[in-house]
Amino acid sequence: MRIAFGTDEVTPLTAAITRRLIDAGHDVTVVAEDDPWPDVGRRVGESVSSGRADRGVVCCWTGTGVSIAANKVAGVRAALCTDAETARGARRWNDANVLALGLRLTTEDGAGEMLDAFLTADPDADELDTIATVEGDVR
Repeated sequence: MRIAFGTDEVTPLTAAITRRLIDAGHDVTVVAEDDPWPDVGRRVGESVSSGRADRGVVCCWTGTGVSIAANKVAGVRAALCTDAETARGARRWNDANVLALGLRLTTEDGAGEMLDAFLTADPDADELDTIATVEGDVR
């Protein structure tokens, strides 16, 4: 899977995230690193929206800013997650295509669990019609 990754701060956690994605066999493109969080969210969102990436992962201190910025890009459904079940549900019920993580509280193990859940869950077909009706959603 092609993954666009962006972070506004390079940390041991962000290095572990990219390493885990690469080790899992994903084609990872770092599209924003040490950039301001609005640019991180936008650039990852644009990569996903344009089809250059299948999914995106964004990080900032709380995860909130990058998720808001990514969601400004048409066709992006970024979800700020704090655990694996939320990440799995974001894919299953919301067809989220960008995972947002906060650097402040996320552990390497927690990030790994969320990445695995987010990248392996498929959207529930019954939910896709509902999602498509959301104003501004481009499919």
